[in-house]
Amino acid sequence: MILEHEIPKGARLYFGKSARQKRELESVLSEMLLKSGFEEIVTPNFSYGQHQSIDDVKKLIKIFDEDNNEVALRADSTLDVVRIITKRLGRTTNHKKWFYVQPVFNYPSNEHYQVGCEWIGHDDISDIMAISLDIVKLLKIEATLQISNINIPKIISDEFEIDIELFKNSDIAALYDLGIEWLNKLIEINSKDDITENVLNIMPVRIKEELQKLKNIAMFLMYDEIVISPLYYGSMKYYDDIYYRVVEGNSTLMIGGSYKSEEIDSLGFALYTDNVLKILDK
Repeated sequence: MILEHEIPKGARLYFGKSARQKRELESVLSEMLLKSGFEEIVTPNFSYGQHQSIDDVKKLIKIFDEDNNEVALRADSTLDVVRIITKRLGRTTNHKKWFYVQPVFNYPSNEHYQVGCEWIGHDDISDIMAISLDIVKLLKIEATLQISNINIPKIISDEFEIDIELFKNSDIAALYDLGIEWLNKLIEINSKDDITENVLNIMPVRIKEELQKLKNIAMFLMYDEIVISPLYYGSMKYYDDIYYRVVEGNSTLMIGGSYKSEEIDSLGFALYTDNVLKILDK
């Protein structure tokens, strides 16, 4: 029995003070992104291509349009923004920096508010990370930046025939049990200071190159709380190089990285509004 006052599990309700805080947060971040040269876009709640961005398609909420084509509620904004800009709006604008303030949805009835941006045709990940860190500083949140490189677990899986599921499931014990010296060193890396010349020198060539990229980025960023996680494997399947999370305790506040869409190298991040509001409310 469903009572009249109930809302679906996973749905969001903001009212009074919390609604005002949400609107203020969105306004502050919108102004900041506008000053950084981003323009706003609001994409449709429904999409034909959401399976391209979500690794587990079972999380999609699906319906059918009037021609019986499968449609899904927007579960992620990134690829939709790039696809719409390049394919639909390409003749009317050549602007490359866009932000959005909108929810995403996943099965069975979960909704999450986000503020995010996409920088189309740009490939210097340090630039988008710097914007993310500017937001953290603006909101006065003490958070940790976790930097990863999806190429490292993929190379290990492809070249050394180690099951990629071990990385997806963060099965560190099983990886240790393989008894591979350089792999154990990767597991133990937690900061840029752990990536020493001795560590780099025992790495296979391709992994050494990707690990050096992580160290270079961490050294460039002016931020104290940085964790390097070479073997972390995120859930967004379109990230194809460096990507990152901003976390506070057990809450993920932001996720971003490098990706290719419509054959264009791009960058982006999404800030999880609901999680940030919980932190700010403390």
